[in-house]
Amino acid sequence: MTDLKLLEHLETYLTEHRKNRFHAVLQERTKHFTVATEDVYQLHNTSAVMRSCDVFGIQELNIVEEVNSKRIDREIAMGAQKWVDLNRYGSVKSCIKDLKQKGYQIVATTPHTDDCELYDFDVTKKSCFFFGRETEGLSKAVLDEADCYLKIPMVGFTESLNISVSAAIILQHVTSKLKKTAINWQLTEQEILEKRLDWCKKTIKSHDEIVERFYQLKK
Repeated sequence: MTDLKLLEHLETYLTEHRKNRFHAVLQERTKHFTVATEDVYQLHNTSAVMRSCDVFGIQELNIVEEVNSKRIDREIAMGAQKWVDLNRYGSVKSCIKDLKQKGYQIVATTPHTDDCELYDFDVTKKSCFFFGRETEGLSKAVLDEADCYLKIPMVGFTESLNISVSAAIILQHVTSKLKKTAINWQLTEQEILEKRLDWCKKTIKSHDEIVERFYQLKK
């Protein structure tokens, strides 16, 4: 459980504008949708996907690093690494198992099937959108485990989009559509409290010392 007294104390170190900003952003956050990237080679692509997650209110990003292990590019992520929760997995199998245990359907994004076009996608289902490598796309392991396949309608000669562009298009569409439904898509009150505390710690300089002093005074 979140220590509410500690949260209240830490928030005294924030400006009113920052506190109001936290509140407003958290009202738009969701775990109804999440995103997974599979062994993306180009660092800037993973970083840009994280930025899109933040922009469209996706609280968690899952990264499979079975082949390629990457750090998040801070310049491209534009600070999004502070606000988006990153889950790292050493294998596709462990990632999919965890996501399914959390109740997500696995959605393979690929231009090579006609299962479901973006505008027909059922946003009421809790879903994780998988994006694959820049050249090879998603692995057979993901395609075999997928509950559905999703494609973005395209009418030009080019048959695919950069994964960060695809992620932005898909997330913008599904989150906008989701918010027009009666689905309870927002974070729980407990999740909001946890994020307020987490974001305070990531925002306030020397927060470790402040927390330590707080608990010393309580003794």
